[in-house]
Amino acid sequence: MRDLREARAPLGPEELVEFETDVLAGFVLARAAAGLSDATISSDVIHIEQVRAWLGRPLWAMEPADADAYFGQVLRGAAKGTRLSRAQAIKTYFLFLELRHKIEIHQLTGHVVECPIDDMNRPRGQKDAALRIPPSAEQVTRLFAGWREDLASCRKFAPTARNYTAARLMAEVGLRVNEARSLDLTDVKWELGRFGKLHVRVGKGARGSGPRERMVPLINDAGRTLRWFVEDVWGQFGDDHTRHAAPLLPSERKNADGTAARVGTEALRTALAEATTRHLPDWSEKLTPHVLRHFCASQLYFAGMDLIAIQETLGHAWVATTMKYIHVHRTHVEEAWLAGQQRAADRLKGLIP
Repeated sequence: MRDLREARAPLGPEELVEFETDVLAGFVLARAAAGLSDATISSDVIHIEQVRAWLGRPLWAMEPADADAYFGQVLRGAAKGTRLSRAQAIKTYFLFLELRHKIEIHQLTGHVVECPIDDMNRPRGQKDAALRIPPSAEQVTRLFAGWREDLASCRKFAPTARNYTAARLMAEVGLRVNEARSLDLTDVKWELGRFGKLHVRVGKGARGSGPRERMVPLINDAGRTLRWFVEDVWGQFGDDHTRHAAPLLPSERKNADGTAARVGTEALRTALAEATTRHLPDWSEKLTPHVLRHFCASQLYFAGMDLIAIQETLGHAWVATTMKYIHVHRTHVEEAWLAGQQRAADRLKGLIP
């Protein structure tokens, strides 16, 4: 065991700058080794550098009073998300300092590393997304029924059918909008499982850890939706189905070699917004691809799917995240209690084992 009281020669100004730079470089390397994406690491470093610039000295010398002044004055008017992100970056950096450099920093500078953000000054709130209560099943059915009728009279059938299909996949199997637009035609694995599966290759990674792949069963009518689109619509975009990386959801635009480009996320978002305005006006400007994802999770739960299965379908790293996607009706508790009572009565009567 090393003793904090062991002294070493103090660092000169230039040596201190070099040491601080090396420590930050080590932090970046450690976070990369943990599997975080470059964007996440870069964001944390920017937060750290901004606090360092305000403090005017190495961050390991920051004390709770400094954090009080920074978050209570400098960032008082900042957005809640900014305050929370900056506080989290500082806490993570100090955890790294304590685990890797606490003794060395004390020996070289005399400072004892201790995170300046504590229970008293920690910015309140959570970084969770705003609560997204989805529409009811009846409302979503009405939306897609109206959208389906549009296909008979729309000016451009193929793009309209593509947008309709993408939205149906979001509502039926909970795809994110970027996951849907990134699918290739070959990602539809008709032969897998009882219903066929989608190979989602660009699933969102937890905490910026990078794409997380998953296989999504074509349940909940998703298989029928996709089969109709592939067999009756896809060919109208003029692409070659044998081409490597041919997009499942093509754009009208063409690549330089004449092949179909991939549809953009904004085109899908805009189409959903326009269809909602026409067929579900009460949800205009409120129904987004992510709300359809919440709708999917809720409907799968109502249909009896367990949380772990829903977690796998949506591609969440933690089941606690999945639980936030499930929104029950006001009468759900009463109905669940009555159903439990009925099962107990049936068991007593010998109707069920």
